[in-house]
Amino acid sequence: MVWVLGVGGAMLLPGGALAGRQREELLVDSVRTALSAAIQNLAPPIPEFEDTSSRLNHLRWLGEMSARLIKRKPDANVRREFLQTVWYESKRAGLDTDLVLGLIQVESNFRKFAVSVAGARGYMQVMPFWTRVLADGNSAALFHLQTNLRFGCVILRHYLDIERGDLFLALGRYNGSRGKAAYPQAVLGARRLWGFA
Repeated sequence: MVWVLGVGGAMLLPGGALAGRQREELLVDSVRTALSAAIQNLAPPIPEFEDTSSRLNHLRWLGEMSARLIKRKPDANVRREFLQTVWYESKRAGLDTDLVLGLIQVESNFRKFAVSVAGARGYMQVMPFWTRVLADGNSAALFHLQTNLRFGCVILRHYLDIERGDLFLALGRYNGSRGKAAYPQAVLGARRLWGFA
């Protein structure tokens, strides 16, 4: 099942993973080096907080998101690890957690082992060519929770930087449909489902 944005809002439709039209782009050495460094730093997803208020807000977020995700991930430990990693990798890349959760919903519907027709893998449907460009070429690593989320978040941040903060164009680039509305609208519609006050 995948989410698409229709006239009446977001709708769930049958189907597989959406990614696969991403195009391999030539990266200048400085960009490749910066992205590779971001991927290689495999610090564990342990949250750190400046104050008690921030920690309590995180715990409230974790509880609310866990309740929303329970049907997709019934095991509490799996759900907690997934959400902690989403939170960690989103913050690390300077992305909003609701954006990343919306993208994951559209890309893989929260399926860890999702594979698109074009071979994109995992939660964030990362194309295997990124492992050649940024890592050791082992595309099987894209099924590892933290590796997949790290790659996906770093790639989306890279596209946001290329597009000078234009989320619509960055999402299109992430999906390989830059300039077309369907994919960005689907992600932005799903994002609304993961908002936290």
